[in-house]
Amino acid sequence: MPVILTYLTTAPGLFFLSASLYSIIALYLWQRQWTSSIAQFRPQPSHDRLLQFTIATTLLIHAVALYKHMFFDGLLYIGLGDSISVILWLTVMIYWLGHWFYPLLGLHSLVLPFAAMSAALPPFLAPTRAIENTELWAFKLHLLIAMLAYSLFTIASLHVLLMRMLQRHLHRPALPIGLRHLPPLLTMEALLFKMIWAGFICLTLTLMSGIIFSEEIFHKAVQFNHKTVFGIFSWMVFATLLIGRHRYGWRGRIAIRWTLIGFLFLVLAYLGSKFVIEILLGRG
Repeated sequence: MPVILTYLTTAPGLFFLSASLYSIIALYLWQRQWTSSIAQFRPQPSHDRLLQFTIATTLLIHAVALYKHMFFDGLLYIGLGDSISVILWLTVMIYWLGHWFYPLLGLHSLVLPFAAMSAALPPFLAPTRAIENTELWAFKLHLLIAMLAYSLFTIASLHVLLMRMLQRHLHRPALPIGLRHLPPLLTMEALLFKMIWAGFICLTLTLMSGIIFSEEIFHKAVQFNHKTVFGIFSWMVFATLLIGRHRYGWRGRIAIRWTLIGFLFLVLAYLGSKFVIEILLGRG
């Protein structure tokens, strides 16, 4: 028993604990959402508060694990696993905060399994080198905004996939049980564009800070490598989508298509480059 408790105070142990809790909550919500009746699925206020408290506790454990794993001897280590884990941590956090303002309970069961997998990744994809210049405020701000942009667009991508599922079942006699517990399609669409706007602002600030503070952060002028190019492509896609929404009322399939394309470019810009460098080339 003391050995287990000692293990659970380490970063790998905390990652294991948070992944386990995410999985348990996801299984509970999945079973209630996809196999129970509507009346049974709606939790009592006390049950809902307990559920939200459990998610908040899991987020705290996950955050402590990330801190222990990424900060060592005053240096910052961020590998591919850490990046994915931070992005999903922020995603769950945004969902958890949004639950107090919008009916998002039905969406938790879809994001929590990804959070569980992301919490298990860092110990297996640990970086071998620290990131340079992490003491600079410009770098910290650049990194924070970039991760927030990824999280917002991750949520937006999950949203459009669910919207597509709802659209395909609108003219059928009955929705699948799981889809009945999601917010109305118009509500999801309104939330989608709010998140895209927030993510677009964060992405704009990320690109601007990377260009303006390039010499201070990276000790060299901005370079138009694949990371920068894909980031700009993603920005252009989302800018086009928002302009089309404002001027032409784009929605439905058009919004879904453009959101997924923009998110794909964003994944290729950062996570794709880290995968190639750390996994394929072994330069982590």
